Amino acid sequence: MSGEEKKTGRERGEEWWQTDIIEMRPGVIRLRGYEIQDLIGHVSFPAMIWLMLRGELPSEEQAALLGIALGAAVDHGPQAPSIAIARMAATCGVGINSAMASAINVLGDVHGGAGEQALAFYGDIAVAQDAGSALADAVSTRLDRFFAEDKGYVPGFGHRFHPVDPRAPRLLEVTRDFAARGVVGGRFADIAEAVEAEVARRKGKKIPLNIDGATAVIYGELGFPPPLTRGLFVLSRSVGILAHAWEQSQQSDRNKGPLPREWLWAYTGTPVRAFP
Repeated sequence: MSGEEKKTGRERGEEWWQTDIIEMRPGVIRLRGYEIQDLIGHVSFPAMIWLMLRGELPSEEQAALLGIALGAAVDHGPQAPSIAIARMAATCGVGINSAMASAINVLGDVHGGAGEQALAFYGDIAVAQDAGSALADAVSTRLDRFFAEDKGYVPGFGHRFHPVDPRAPRLLEVTRDFAARGVVGGRFADIAEAVEAEVARRKGKKIPLNIDGATAVIYGELGFPPPLTRGLFVLSRSVGILAHAWEQSQQSDRNKGPLPREWLWAYTGTPVRAFP
């Protein structure tokens, strides 16, 4: 018999899925090697997120900074598509999980993905710095490439609703405070401010940092890769989605659409015509 044929059913089952995250069997749950009963009551939710994603426990201050970023982006009102969708779904008679899933599924490149894009943008500048470029030169070169290849807004800057996103300056202030205490280095905060200044110089007006750009600064400072930035935003916004879905489910509206009934859409198709 071959070695594969000699394997027991249990051994084959253990090879079906492989994970470094969790060990679980009757009476035992270990996350990244830690007994769950030792984590309960001692590890905060942001610290648990860090442990699950990174494999090690963060320091208390690292967990605190992560929690601050997560808390800042929980909601932006029913004009945000994800929140509106959660509320509309709740009026259709679906459960909380379906309302939340409907909302989370629209957190894509345009609505929800800007933080990932911003951190990738900052990362390109950091790579150029590591290769010997001065910050100003690295920022200018990256913006040259962006404006030559892409259309639209530099990711992480500007807001269609707020002249200045009230969350962003505070998050940058907090980041600077944590950097002053040596928790993070402050590099991504420097990059974000340099990008903001260079965009203002080129455009002739300031286009301020927004929530996506500011949280990307924190996630970059904490060492998270860009794709996880989007996942962290989903975790954050899920709090607001849950709150709105629950609130709407307690109201009497049924089949509530995106507009009041008296406000119909603009029809731009073929004018009325006789059937031949």
